[in-house]
Amino acid sequence: MAHSMAGFLGVTRQATTCVLGSGQPAYRAAPQAQPPVRSCQHSQSRTHRRQQALNTWILHAVRSDQQNTQVDNSVLQLISDLTNKVDTEHAAILADNARGLEGMVDTSSEGLKQKVQQSIQKLQKGLLERETEVRLLLLAGLASEHLLLLGPPGTAKSELSRRLSKLTSGKYYERLLTRFSVPEELFGPLSMRGLENDEYTRKTDGYLPTAEVAFIDEIFKANSAILNALLTLLNERLFDNGNQRLQVPLLCLVGASNELPESEELDALYDRFLIRRSVAQVSSSQLGNLARLAAGTRLVAEAPSNGASSNGAATPPADPEAGPGLDLEDFRSTAGKAVGAVDVPESVIDVLTSLRDYLQDKCEPPIYVSDRRFMKALNLLQVAAYADGRDEVNEYDCLLLEFVFGNRPDDAQKVRAYVLETIASDPGLQQTELVFLGLFGRACRILENKDQQELAEVQQEGASVVELLQQRQAGLAATLGQQFPEMRNTTWQSESSVQAAAQTLTPQMTENKKKVEDLLREAMVLKEALDEAVSSSVLEKLLPKRYKQYQKGISQRS
Repeated sequence: MAHSMAGFLGVTRQATTCVLGSGQPAYRAAPQAQPPVRSCQHSQSRTHRRQQALNTWILHAVRSDQQNTQVDNSVLQLISDLTNKVDTEHAAILADNARGLEGMVDTSSEGLKQKVQQSIQKLQKGLLERETEVRLLLLAGLASEHLLLLGPPGTAKSELSRRLSKLTSGKYYERLLTRFSVPEELFGPLSMRGLENDEYTRKTDGYLPTAEVAFIDEIFKANSAILNALLTLLNERLFDNGNQRLQVPLLCLVGASNELPESEELDALYDRFLIRRSVAQVSSSQLGNLARLAAGTRLVAEAPSNGASSNGAATPPADPEAGPGLDLEDFRSTAGKAVGAVDVPESVIDVLTSLRDYLQDKCEPPIYVSDRRFMKALNLLQVAAYADGRDEVNEYDCLLLEFVFGNRPDDAQKVRAYVLETIASDPGLQQTELVFLGLFGRACRILENKDQQELAEVQQEGASVVELLQQRQAGLAATLGQQFPEMRNTTWQSESSVQAAAQTLTPQMTENKKKVEDLLREAMVLKEALDEAVSSSVLEKLLPKRYKQYQKGISQRS
């Protein structure tokens, strides 16, 4: 048994030596035992096959790596070519838009606008710091609306209405109301001959029912006996004289008051005045000119504004008698022509609707805007644009709404601040970015699926988005480069108002311009990628930020 065990150990040690290789054996073999040669040769063959397989795998890996390197190089070259092409075209577009500003001039100074400008100069001659009031008075007359002036006595409220009457060469009526005023003071005395014939009629000649321009001081002292007839006359331009309802020729009534209405029965009368303006005393900086005006000496104008008068300038820069002003026919026909000739874009409608919602739902206390006032405000903007020689209302015209929406003088600042904030925020830019994101998502799916029909459609959409962004960038470049020409060229904004608005809008609009330029470049990259029909992986490398947004949207939907 011992001999058998020794033989077994010897065979095992020799087998172990053969498997371990040609090095020193772990055990010395017994001389009497011979190793199994077949087992050793089998192990060597298996090791050789494994080595061949390993070498083959390494060779394939090297070749694959070389191929991937070649693919990566071609992708990188494609990305480089696309980005270089886009950057060159993008820079050329920005340069062209900047050069385009040099040839931009205001060509709308003919016709009605020129008449308005001459009329403004005539009305404000010899008045101090009444530039805004003069413009609002003319706008109210052209729109066949009424103007309310709130302020202390002695601030040229009645003088403005007299000058408007002289400008139109129409009949003029003026009256100071008290709490004891009777209807005969406004509408004329009863006709004695009519009473003899059992007719309750008035002799209206020379009274309010026959006037084109009227001024009523202390308008809110009107009693209930006057109110009913006055409300119908102001809104419908109708007057009931006995059993007849007569059309009145009234263009504009200027109401004046030292205070706001206190009783609810006057709310309807207050709402009849579409345009409201608080009038203050002449500022301290202009008291010297006020003294010179009273003394009949030459006035000292403040800094000139390149031919455009500014608040504080006592005399207009041009001869107020030069050129024709507005006539009675202009005042009668402008409102009707404007409604049919001037378009109101959706951007302006959005400003109007959001402003009304803001005033009524978010302001404290809420500011009520009646449906009638809302509709008339839109027509007023059309008249303002038409008188400026334009066929479309722009967002800057909405700055006039500070004189239309609001119940108290301090409401005007709330309206103005909201309009400026809305213009600066540029909702159209946000919508354009959403359109681009939707287009990018479609492009990713189409490039993955390689759908040629849909690819052609999305290529056209990509070109449209690029064109839209080019127009937006050109518009912002023109606005900032020429310091808000649309505001400066309008007849209805004073220089001081334009400067204040421009100062508020410039920082945000400068940021918007940068966003549009970045978005334009991304849209141009996407367009080139679609034209080249690159893979989605290449599009990921071209626009990694947008691709992450796309992937995030997919994960959220799933």
